[in-house]
Amino acid sequence: MRNHTLYIALYCDEDVMDEIAEALRQRGYDAISAAEAGMLGRTDEEQLEYAASHNRALLTYNATDYIRLANTWFQTGKEHAGVILSQQFSKRQLGELLRQLLKLLDALTPDEMRNQVIVLQSFK
Repeated sequence: MRNHTLYIALYCDEDVMDEIAEALRQRGYDAISAAEAGMLGRTDEEQLEYAASHNRALLTYNATDYIRLANTWFQTGKEHAGVILSQQFSKRQLGELLRQLLKLLDALTPDEMRNQVIVLQSFK
């Protein structure tokens, strides 16, 4: 089932600071952190399963594992709402992470994000 909403809904895995989900919600976007979803300590596969089942693109700093996982899903025909790979940001760099995410959210629709793996830094 496709998400025909205007903006991508985000799921931030546990490596990403929880504050980013709150900052996005304050700006009217649909975002949830792994902690808020009760998903701390789960495997990468479980994280992507959760995001996919809730029609949310997954934001992560873990490029190596999620590229492999997305490729496996592609080869087996499993669909997801997208994976956004980011360099690691510290809490004091929250503003820069937020700025890049807002550019991405304003540039792509949920349908354009579907089954894609996007590098966030291309939205600098």
